[in-house]
Amino acid sequence: MIFGTTPLDVAKGAVLAHSIRRGGVAMKKGRRLSADDIRALSKAGIEEVIAARLEAGDIDEDTAANAIARACQGNGARLQEAFTGRCNLYADGPGIMVLDAARVDRINRIHEAVTIATLAPNEAVEAGQMLATIKIIPFAAPQDAVDQAIAIASDNDRVGGALVEVAPYRARRAGLIMTTLAGTKANVLDKTANVLRDRLERLGSALEDEQRCAHSADAIGAAVQAQLDQGLDPILIFGDSAITDRRDEVPAGIEVAGGVIDHFGMPVDPGNLLLLAHKGDTAVIGLPGCARSPKLNGFDWVLQRLVADRPVGRDEITAMGAGGLLKEIPSRPQLRAGDNAQIAPRAPRIAALILAAGQSRRMGAANKLLAEIDGKAMLLRVVEATQASQISKIIAVTGHEADSVVSALKAYGVGTVHNPDFADGLSTSLQRGVSGLGADIDGVVVLLGDMPRITPSHINRLIAAFNPVEGRAICVPTYQGKRGNPVLFAASFFAEMAEVGGDSGAKYLIGQHEDVLVEVPMDDDSIFLDVDTPDALTAIRAAGID
Repeated sequence: MIFGTTPLDVAKGAVLAHSIRRGGVAMKKGRRLSADDIRALSKAGIEEVIAARLEAGDIDEDTAANAIARACQGNGARLQEAFTGRCNLYADGPGIMVLDAARVDRINRIHEAVTIATLAPNEAVEAGQMLATIKIIPFAAPQDAVDQAIAIASDNDRVGGALVEVAPYRARRAGLIMTTLAGTKANVLDKTANVLRDRLERLGSALEDEQRCAHSADAIGAAVQAQLDQGLDPILIFGDSAITDRRDEVPAGIEVAGGVIDHFGMPVDPGNLLLLAHKGDTAVIGLPGCARSPKLNGFDWVLQRLVADRPVGRDEITAMGAGGLLKEIPSRPQLRAGDNAQIAPRAPRIAALILAAGQSRRMGAANKLLAEIDGKAMLLRVVEATQASQISKIIAVTGHEADSVVSALKAYGVGTVHNPDFADGLSTSLQRGVSGLGADIDGVVVLLGDMPRITPSHINRLIAAFNPVEGRAICVPTYQGKRGNPVLFAASFFAEMAEVGGDSGAKYLIGQHEDVLVEVPMDDDSIFLDVDTPDALTAIRAAGID
């Protein structure tokens, strides 16, 4: 890759290393310069730029990141297309992060342009949580480095699995045994059972049976056998008095039922006094006292792995020490039950707002949104593209001929918001739509119902670019340097969007917030095509959608 001061006569196709704002020209870092861009720069009196030019043997950052990420991707991991050389993998559902850390290290040692960062192995993850990010250090990577990374990441057969995957939780029917001594309070046992029940339910499992018995080996053995007979797994035992030795009452009771003690103690604090045992294929666990609390402790790590069918034995327990200090200290607060804080970044929840309220005056009497192209209504083509994308929620704003539009949308399960003031301009539909998005949405893609060539790829590319933390809060699609639609806005703009006026929609926001705007290059000019007139409809019907 050639990097540095680049004369304009050799700058076509180069990638800007720094943003330019001069003489009426505004071009952002990362822009691939077109012939039109070169002419605009020259007209502004700019003779050279700081840019990167790819050479033979280089792969551009997005292509390289996508290729490596696909090689890393295993079951339960979802890929988001790369943008600015970063490709993220997200969890499809809850489970345990399964990672080959040795291969991650090998990839990171190939070349400084190729990097991969991941969550820790065996970490519990939620749906949408980020698992890994593959980043190409701008703006390209050598072909041989990318090929090596792909080869290492794809070496699944030899090492027994994909580099990054999620082991999903499998619903279990668990049993709980609690022992009692003189003076044991029933309300304490009730609270303990509720905490365990909540832990299991968060992992998709259930507490099927609870037994309370005397704190003796024989009573514990009988209770364990009763739950084994019910086919419960795992069986969890709380002793009224903490386990202090392998020969204590709880482990002795497990052995009375024919169980085998695998390991006592764990290098995790809190959680030291956990006892791991089994009877046949059934896990039996003597619980540490800290498991009576909803706070994170060593038992959580064991339970999560059991429910995800991940190995958990003596070797796995003794390997938990590095990172096993979970005790709450002032500099490291722990999450409480009910906290909404994210342990790791997650995929953004992006809604789609499809504006379908206009009167289409230029089209004549017909409602253009319901006009068919290749046998399907124009609006429904936009809906299908949106549903096939990574959009989390879809709302269509109706107005003109609302009943007909709602009827057409009914089979697609799309939510609608009616705008009775649709005749007052596009802004009224935007206001109504934004008000119906909800507080759990991170951003919204505003789509026009008369753009039938918009595809899932266009929408996903905008979502891949979206990152308000890195200054990309408004994502605008471009083709050959010209801006089009749809546009993605961060939730931080919802209040302003609810106050826009006239028929320009949220266009003024783009001009007001150029500092957090990113232009997202697209591969075709579909982002410009809206069907406003009978002639335009005739033309697209003749040409077809593809």
